[in-house]
Amino acid sequence: MGTGDRSTEGSHDPDRTTATGRRAVVDREKEQYGGMKFGACFFGWLTATGTAVLLTALLTAAGAAVGLAQEVDPAAAAQDPQTVGLVGGIALLVVVVVSYFAGGYVAGRMARFDGAKQGLGVWLWALIIAVLVAVLGLIAGNQFDVLANLNGFPRLPVNEGSLTVAGIVTAVALALAALLGAVLGGLAGMRFHRKVDRVGLGA
Repeated sequence: MGTGDRSTEGSHDPDRTTATGRRAVVDREKEQYGGMKFGACFFGWLTATGTAVLLTALLTAAGAAVGLAQEVDPAAAAQDPQTVGLVGGIALLVVVVVSYFAGGYVAGRMARFDGAKQGLGVWLWALIIAVLVAVLGLIAGNQFDVLANLNGFPRLPVNEGSLTVAGIVTAVALALAALLGAVLGGLAGMRFHRKVDRVGLGA
C-alpha cells in the first residue's frame, strides 16, 4: 500500500498540472474577451501614424545631406514611384514596417488576446482612413484633405495623373509592408501578457 502511494505521488507532475490549469484559465479568458477590439486597434493606428510622422521627419533631416530628403514620403512614393531610389525605397519600407509594428504592439498590449487580429485591425483602420481621405479629397477638394501631410499610410492614387500601374504597385507594396509590421507587432504585444500569465498563474 505504501509502495502504491509512493507510485501515485511519483506520477504526479506539479508543473504539468499547473501548466494545464494555466491554459484552462487563459482559454476561458480568451473565450470571454478575445476577438478583434476596434477601440484598441484605433489607438494602435494612431500610434502607427505618429511613429511614421516622427520617423519620416528624422529620416528627412538625416537624409538631407545625402539626397534622401525627397525619397521617404509614403504619399509621394505612392503617387510618383519613379522619384524613389533604391536606398529611399528601403528606408520607406523600414519606416512603414516599424511604424505599424509599433501600432500593432500597442493594440496587442491593450487587447491582450488575438494579437494577429489586433494587428490586422490596425491595418484595416489605416485602410479605412485612407479611403475616407481619398473620397473627401475627390468630393471637397485637396484643401479639405486634413490628413494630406500625415505619412502614416500611402494615400490612394485616385487622381487622373497619379493613377498609374507603378503607383498602384507601390501603394500595394507599402500596404503589405504595413500589414506585416502590424501583425508582427500585435503578436509581440500579446506575448507580453502570456509572460504575465505564466508568472501570475504559476510556471
